[in-house]
Amino acid sequence: MGIRLTVLLVLLRVPSLALPSADRLLAAVGDVTDTTAVLWARGLSEGPLRVGYGPAGASPGATAHLTVTRDRDFTGKIGLVGLRPGTRYAYQIEGGGATASGEFVTAPAPDTPGPVAFVWSGDLGSSGFCRKRDVGYRIFTAMARQRPDFFLFVGDTIYADHRCRGPEVVPGGDFVASTLPEFHRKYRYNREDQALGSFLAATSVNAIWDDHEVRNDFAGSTDSLMPTGRQAFLDYWPILPSAQEPTRLYRSVRWGRLLEIFILDTRQYRSSNSALDGPGKTMLGPAQRQWLIDSVAASTALWKVVVSSVSLSVSTGKTYRDSWSNATVWGIPEENSTGFAVERDAILRAWAARGVKNLLFLVADVHHAELIRHQPMPQFSLHEFIAGPLSASPGRPRALDAALNPRSLFARGGLNNFGLVHVEPALLTVRIVDEDGTVLFTHTIGPE
Repeated sequence: MGIRLTVLLVLLRVPSLALPSADRLLAAVGDVTDTTAVLWARGLSEGPLRVGYGPAGASPGATAHLTVTRDRDFTGKIGLVGLRPGTRYAYQIEGGGATASGEFVTAPAPDTPGPVAFVWSGDLGSSGFCRKRDVGYRIFTAMARQRPDFFLFVGDTIYADHRCRGPEVVPGGDFVASTLPEFHRKYRYNREDQALGSFLAATSVNAIWDDHEVRNDFAGSTDSLMPTGRQAFLDYWPILPSAQEPTRLYRSVRWGRLLEIFILDTRQYRSSNSALDGPGKTMLGPAQRQWLIDSVAASTALWKVVVSSVSLSVSTGKTYRDSWSNATVWGIPEENSTGFAVERDAILRAWAARGVKNLLFLVADVHHAELIRHQPMPQFSLHEFIAGPLSASPGRPRALDAALNPRSLFARGGLNNFGLVHVEPALLTVRIVDEDGTVLFTHTIGPE
């Protein structure tokens, strides 16, 4: 059976003086569906990379050549199409005297109720929690042991605005990024970690940004550095936006009959955080907001999972609100505040009116783990699951926004962690796991 291959090279001509610093070729696969995937690579020098891939355990059934260039920091991507649903694939990349190999699994066909397991977390490498010389980012070793089908990297994939310094950390990150080459260097600093590289070689990734890919609490509509940070993010993750919308990051992925994932961009289109909340203030922008409302309401998947880098119910931000919530530190909704609760509540009301059920938000950002059930309206409920950090300053649970009528099922701060979700036809099970692989809490819910 032949395997078709479409090669999509994304070569954005942005000057870069950075030279390759890794001693090995870097690779990752992301945004996998039942028949497609995106393969990303970073070579050691300019020139072609040869890619071979096919079902695991068999000889590569297809080859392609990907050219990487200096102006993209020696990175490039290819789109793989015509893959078989529910199949484990293996790939090998060669070029410049180096090789890289890995595997990924495709989703079941949309009408197949196959089980799925995935992990999620965020927040990697803040000041004081950068790559350690002795163990690196060891949480990815614990994640790899779970053998998930995919990883949702929910924001703060780098800390571009933090310095990594001290004798205990790997050198190379002691600066705040302000140019494209410097943003690239921040990504290389994290991606060259051995544990992270090994994990990405065995697991596909769906990545989205939050604020530290540019700088703390930024709003894309007003921040002059946003396009540079966005370019670096696109350069370093296996995401291929369409030619019609080359900077679009929000997207959805279907995983069989049981699961559809809606990944939000909460940064690029947001109003200034300093603006007072109201009908004119937006975190998503009109187009993304309508896409989210309609796509979730129309989904035929059993579980609808929305990935939001910022929390629905945990109020964040110092001078101004940065998450969806307008609540005070005591959880009381505040009038004339600067959150995004008006937009949040309008979205929830639209879904309630359209009968959406089995809705789950996955979040990171607040540096603690928490499982929450919200019932903002009598006949409408949803869950919000929070995980993280992967390796960042520890946070702590705090009061939840009372406007959502929340009930905290579990909360734990002070440690690095990730969430593990198993979806089966009759139930969904979520576990919070620490960086040693210890399960801290397990919760199971059934579909409505």
